[in-house]
Amino acid sequence: MKKLQAILAIEKASVSHSERIISAVGGFSGILAIFVISSALLTKDSAVLIVASMGASAVLLFAVPHGPLSQPWAVFTGHIISAVIGVSCAKWIPDLFLASAMAVGLAIGAMHYFSAIHPPGGATALTAVAGGAEIHALGYQFVLTPVLVNVLAILIIAVAFNAFFQWRRYPSYFKRSDEKDPYDQISHADLVYALSEIDSYIDISEQDLLEIYKIATRRAIEADHLHQSLIKLWHFFSNGADDDKRIVRQLVDEDDDGSTIIYKTVAGPGLRSTGHITRQEFANWAKYEVELVDGQWQRVVR
Repeated sequence: MKKLQAILAIEKASVSHSERIISAVGGFSGILAIFVISSALLTKDSAVLIVASMGASAVLLFAVPHGPLSQPWAVFTGHIISAVIGVSCAKWIPDLFLASAMAVGLAIGAMHYFSAIHPPGGATALTAVAGGAEIHALGYQFVLTPVLVNVLAILIIAVAFNAFFQWRRYPSYFKRSDEKDPYDQISHADLVYALSEIDSYIDISEQDLLEIYKIATRRAIEADHLHQSLIKLWHFFSNGADDDKRIVRQLVDEDDDGSTIIYKTVAGPGLRSTGHITRQEFANWAKYEVELVDGQWQRVVR
């Protein structure tokens, strides 16, 4: 079963229930506004066709607001160039099937070259070809109304709606922080190089990718040390080094508030020496607690 889940890429979402509800409410708000606008410009049947591609945009804008596919340039340019291509194919290629396939294919290529990959743009291109007589009658006016109007409307709604939630600020630029991270060990150039080596479009923004890297690095570094609360009187602790560099210290005393401790080295370099240090500094030094079992220091597993 696990192998099947891996093949199908079934992963449990890591977002909270509140985040899911916010995404749903945002999508509702965006599409309701689009329906009102499209209905005022087209008949009901044609409006439904246009809203279909905007519905896909709503998923990205409100469920994945920081993804590259969701950013204003991708949304705006992806829909507009796809609409232009779709109308052109509808006008100049008489065969419906060929025109439809050509519109989507050219739209994908154009979005790549304009650095504006936005999947719903493919639906916009297809609608321009297969949307029926009323859509065809609009000609290139289709690009302006309803496509441009709807794109501007959903972008404005996305900016306004996500502004209420600090962690969802849209565009992703407004979520950035200039604060220096002590765990930041990767440069922009390193990241660009790594992405170029993959040579495939990655649906995550550079900023979010760096943020994930920093959080993972911070957790790995902090997890490599003991928490202060685990540093207890008369217990033994090791620095986790190999063989002759391994040191074992015992906590033998502490001040009244427990912030400063006195330790004794009972194994390794500095044997029988003592010293005093803050509890936090000792926690940073210690990798894990140990105990003496049959003459051998062994890690304590709790």
